[in-house]
Amino acid sequence: MALELRPSQALKLLQDFNYTLVTDGEPDLSARQLAILLTIYLEPPPHTVRGLAAKLKVTKPVITRALDTMGKLELVARRRDEADRRNVVIQRTPKGALAVERLGDVLRAKARALPR
Repeated sequence: MALELRPSQALKLLQDFNYTLVTDGEPDLSARQLAILLTIYLEPPPHTVRGLAAKLKVTKPVITRALDTMGKLELVARRRDEADRRNVVIQRTPKGALAVERLGDVLRAKARALPR
């Protein structure tokens, strides 16, 4: 089922979604952190710092800083790639999987609540 939205409805959905995220008592993620998190959880692994940097067109230090924050929140974990010790592999965590599922639930609820 495709959801057709007018631009004003799409913006209202984005506003309502973000409002919920900043008022729900959970730690806020930046747009960049959210993009990284969703990439890790919605696209097939493996995910590396180098690969995420290339995909999002940012530097590796940008990804590393975002992963530092998300790691403290236990949304992702990192480990060295045993096959190539230069690479850092990003791993999903149970807490991260639950957080992403919750994001999907919030977005669905806000989309359903949009005036038609």
